[in-house]
Amino acid sequence: MSSVIVENIAKKYGKVDALCGVSFVVPKGEIFGIIGADGAGKTTLFRILTTLLLADSGTASVEGLDVVKQYRDIRSQVGYMPGRFSLYQDMTVEENLAFFATLFGTTIKENYYLIEDIYKQIEPFKDRRAGKLSGGMKQKLALCSALIHCPTVLFLDEPTTGVDPVSRKEFWTMLRRLKDRGITILVSTPYMDEATLCDRIGLIADGRFLMIDTPQAIVDSFDKPLYAVSGDRMPQLLRDIRANQAVESCYAFGDVHHVTLDVEINLQEYLESCGHQNVVVRPIVASVEDCFMKLNK
Repeated sequence: MSSVIVENIAKKYGKVDALCGVSFVVPKGEIFGIIGADGAGKTTLFRILTTLLLADSGTASVEGLDVVKQYRDIRSQVGYMPGRFSLYQDMTVEENLAFFATLFGTTIKENYYLIEDIYKQIEPFKDRRAGKLSGGMKQKLALCSALIHCPTVLFLDEPTTGVDPVSRKEFWTMLRRLKDRGITILVSTPYMDEATLCDRIGLIADGRFLMIDTPQAIVDSFDKPLYAVSGDRMPQLLRDIRANQAVESCYAFGDVHHVTLDVEINLQEYLESCGHQNVVVRPIVASVEDCFMKLNK
């Protein structure tokens, strides 16, 4: 059975197309990642699926329930963690959690088994006001609040943005444990390295999905040799690479440039002829980010 079905969902804000007829299906128990930059349409899509926003056209269902006609039923079955910390900052950790449990007619004690692995990390600070928590602890509290009513589908909108690397790693470990409990998870992120932690991903840009598949299948679809190029004058190196007509694409990736060619040439000889020194050209394996850049050019 599919937990989420989306068919041709479209949404405009004025003249801006936030979503342009997107369609996808998420099977039960899958971690489905929606990967894209800010403004790509991720938050709009999540707000439609969690019944907080109406689409202009198209249909969508969550756990077999229509997001328009059966929105009340959906709200009792999903957990939603928005991109910004939205809990009550003047209430303590325990007060926030008890409040959200009460909203859904349950208690912390009744569903403690579901949040135990996460909550025990912030329980020593249960009397601290939520606004005084660190970024990582706020993230854990928000996840606990989204889980306290035992949802079957979890929507996480850029949950690790602005969080330190250690907390990011811990967070994804927690998501795998939730998946093992049978919870379907849809998570959006601008971080391409998190794509490999999902079962399947959808690469989204300008309100459209560029590709939906497993991370490995997307990487395997990169059908041209890829090179990492470096030298002494990286900004000028980038300009000179792009000036060569044999080059299909060239982007800055950290301390190197990633280059694909339309026609095979000796890049090192070409760049040395342009006056560059200490040039290093080496073949590399494409990443999800390389695939995204190729699809979105």
